[in-house]
Amino acid sequence: MSAISNFTACRRFQNGAALTKDSPGVGLITNKFLTTKISTPFPKVSLVHSKRMFKGSNIRMTMVDERLSSGKVVVPSEVLAYELVQGAKVKWSYIMEGSLPEPPTAVLLHGILGSRKNWGSFARRLAQEFPKWQFLLVDLRCHGDSASLKKRGTHTVASAALDVLKLLGQLRLTPRVVVGHSFGGKVALSMVEQVPKPLARPVRVWVLDATPGEVRAGADGDDHPAELISFLSKLPKEVSSKRDIVEALIQEGFSRDVAQWVVTNLRQTNTAGSSPSPLSWVFDLKGIADMYQSYEETNLWKIVEDVPRGVHVNFLKAERSLHRWALEDIRRIHVAEEQAVEEGGGVEMHVLEDAGHWVHADNPDGLFKILSFSFQGF
Repeated sequence: MSAISNFTACRRFQNGAALTKDSPGVGLITNKFLTTKISTPFPKVSLVHSKRMFKGSNIRMTMVDERLSSGKVVVPSEVLAYELVQGAKVKWSYIMEGSLPEPPTAVLLHGILGSRKNWGSFARRLAQEFPKWQFLLVDLRCHGDSASLKKRGTHTVASAALDVLKLLGQLRLTPRVVVGHSFGGKVALSMVEQVPKPLARPVRVWVLDATPGEVRAGADGDDHPAELISFLSKLPKEVSSKRDIVEALIQEGFSRDVAQWVVTNLRQTNTAGSSPSPLSWVFDLKGIADMYQSYEETNLWKIVEDVPRGVHVNFLKAERSLHRWALEDIRRIHVAEEQAVEEGGGVEMHVLEDAGHWVHADNPDGLFKILSFSFQGF
């Protein structure tokens, strides 16, 4: 049994997935929040929602109407929202877990104020190029569809990493690759720090445009996440137009690209009698503010300078990064490279040309080329 699967003692699945017959090609499994597509020969299975509360429990339930059987499967759903993008040669599903071999799995983690959708098109491209792989995309706590899931304790890098580890344990998956962008990069490092060691199999971790320690704001004129979070906290919870928010952000000094990215977090609110329907934010901004503070304060140099055996940590710096990479940070990474080789691990530094902080949007071709060797050989 895998180390990550061992991380949580809870063996019950805490999330429902639905399967529908689809044409061959890249498949997609999602949890209760989404429509599901997967390239398999299984009969159609639909997903329905229930707000029914079990007596003595505060767990909202999801019912999966599975036409493979005469009854309904009811499972708890207090986990992160996720999508599982699968290559054409992957037949695995957690419903059939145990009867099929686990395919190589990669976890893709977004940054602050992002969501799993940031990785959607890139993950589908990876799945098409590497059809034996599957890619787990999650909404971190306080973000996207996971914002509606009440999380206990403080909102930190470590707690966000623990959420992902618990989800992996519930799905009984051990990732071979973990890719994290910005805040998600530190989450990836924290996952390695928190799992039992040694790891069950080699794990390649990618930290995209983030350093393990101090977070340094960009130069004057660059977008500053803390200031963005502060400004968003002053806006009403419901707005009538994305365009108005974009213009307000630009007037405040934020770039148009950042403004247009932020409003992807707005969803229509179905209010009876309202025309047009107002828009509301899908994130928990107070929780996100705590997470960003933790991101600035969390120091994970120890895991980089003492990499567990079998783990390979890759840092990728964007050529036009919004964040300042100190020469001392780069020097420490290069020193860790030499030390890790001697101890059976690995540390490596890469630079993505012609890209700003949003590497998967600015230069997806270059990023794809750099990441590709992690998925070869399967």
